[in-house]
Amino acid sequence: MSSTFGNVLHLSIFGQSHSPAIGCSLDGIPAGIAIDQEQLQAFLNRRAPGRDETATKRREADAAHIIAGVVDGHTTGAPVAAIIENTNTRSKDYSELRRKPRPGHADFPARVKYHNMHDVAGGGHFSGRLTAPLCIAGGIALQALEARGIQVMAHVAQIGGISDLPMDDMVYREADRKAILTNDLPCIDTAAAGRMREEILAARDELDSIGGIVECGIYGLPAGIGDPMFDGIENRIARIAFGIPAVKGVEFGMGFAVAAMRGSENNDPYRVDAETGEIAVESNNAGGILGGISTGAPVMWRMAVKPTPSIGR
Repeated sequence: MSSTFGNVLHLSIFGQSHSPAIGCSLDGIPAGIAIDQEQLQAFLNRRAPGRDETATKRREADAAHIIAGVVDGHTTGAPVAAIIENTNTRSKDYSELRRKPRPGHADFPARVKYHNMHDVAGGGHFSGRLTAPLCIAGGIALQALEARGIQVMAHVAQIGGISDLPMDDMVYREADRKAILTNDLPCIDTAAAGRMREEILAARDELDSIGGIVECGIYGLPAGIGDPMFDGIENRIARIAFGIPAVKGVEFGMGFAVAAMRGSENNDPYRVDAETGEIAVESNNAGGILGGISTGAPVMWRMAVKPTPSIGR
């Protein structure tokens, strides 16, 4: 199974939904990066299952145990390895999946590809449970980027037909970040978060589920990062985003909306910043990326997440 990612940083994800543990190895992290374990755990707690009625009923602590690569709160230059123990598993509940694949899950194509030798319990290596070690690596990367003045922020932009306020695609707003971390669901607008919760619970009461959109912004990334053709910023983000099993689409900047625009509407004119003397853009329809390379404007992207196929009907 191809569960590795990256050229400079090499990320490897291992484990299955019901294996004794899941984890990651992150190779290429420079020595000397400060890692705040409490901050990392707080980040992981945001996705930990079983904490809210809108989430899966499976409850896991998702406690990250860093077993290599960090000493006295700093990276050593060696690969960082971490595990999360699985504790709430009932593997026998999945014994029928070898002959009755579930719609919307990877049961059938995995059976064909791996000759029915794959782990079916809880979805095995195809489970959303594997996003937990992905968040360990992401949480470490967030701390490394923040130390360099780069802020990454994301929110639930849409659930069903209910939308949150959009993120600012030109300027980082600390007030938006605080709202996202404070609201019941990670939204900028408190009222929208409440309506989204009602929408999720209404679908659950009908033994159903509902999809949504996550929007992410990267602020403070300097111009000139990335490569053309096959290793651009879009390529790299899309590849790791699609590592999340439920993601079905990714767009940058105006995304698919550019198909209805004219060039004069879509182009982002350049200007010289009066205060810094640096080149900047007047708009950010490109989402901070041109030719696969960062422009210096915030990198803005969104991903569409399908309704969970694990429903009661």
